[in-house]
Amino acid sequence: MDFKIREIKKNEYPILSDFLYEAIFIPEGMDKPPKSIIEQPELQVYIEDFGKADDWCLVVEIEEKIVGTVWVRIINDYGHIDDKTPSLAISLYEEYRNFGIGTALMGAMLQFLRAKGYKQTSLSVQKANYAVNMYRKAGFEVFDENEEEYIMVCRLEK
Repeated sequence: MDFKIREIKKNEYPILSDFLYEAIFIPEGMDKPPKSIIEQPELQVYIEDFGKADDWCLVVEIEEKIVGTVWVRIINDYGHIDDKTPSLAISLYEEYRNFGIGTALMGAMLQFLRAKGYKQTSLSVQKANYAVNMYRKAGFEVFDENEEEYIMVCRLEK
């Protein structure tokens, strides 16, 4: 599958709400929540007023259609570690998963953050989420955990 990874354009920021919804992990056998769930303040923090300092987003395109995004921002979210570590979110439309696109997108963002001088990035992921393995392969390690989630960190310094 041919795809292109690039930085998001300002006029494309609204698409982040679609990918925020796509990033919600739905355990097997559970129904998808309504799209209005992303209006909750604890989820809006990921996209509200995107475009400030330390907000970075890469998109992946197939045939000029954005099919996935990875974005970071320094926010007080589930994966927050400190005020210098950007929290990472990644998602693809369901039909584009399991083709290596997410892995390539993640790698591109880690390389981008290294080039920008960040020392690490963090994320929160439910333990039952299959993406935990992708994060581990990308270099993320468990920093902390609770009953349901891991807070994972990827150190970017060489």
